Amino acid sequence: MFSNIGWGEIFILMVAALVILGPERLPGAMTWTARALRQAREYVSGASKQIREEIGPEFDEFRKPIAELQNLRNMSPRSAITKHLLDGDDSIFTGNFDDKPAPGADKKANGGSKPHMNPERSPLTPNETPPIDTDAT
Repeated sequence: MFSNIGWGEIFILMVAALVILGPERLPGAMTWTARALRQAREYVSGASKQIREEIGPEFDEFRKPIAELQNLRNMSPRSAITKHLLDGDDSIFTGNFDDKPAPGADKKANGGSKPHMNPERSPLTPNETPPIDTDAT
């Protein structure tokens, strides 16, 4: 809920509350705030429990798209593009185009696995320049 608030901001809020309310009213204000937050949490949990009881087993079907959206939210742009547009083939990002099957090739012929790096191709040495594809640049 307060993931964007750091310890520095919390400290500043506490000092501001101490200055505004004073040391006499601060403990009462903190207990009132804690009680209000606890009551709000109970209302929300009660409402979700009531919805779950009224809807029944279909409630989980409503939660599936929300969980899927949460997974998308946690993805980086690169992994989202790889998963949804490129069907998990990340060779466009790694530059490994040698073992990529032809478009429309049968997945059974490839065993259904992702293409692997060419074993005959060794990594570049420290002073070696990479090969340049003039058609791609």
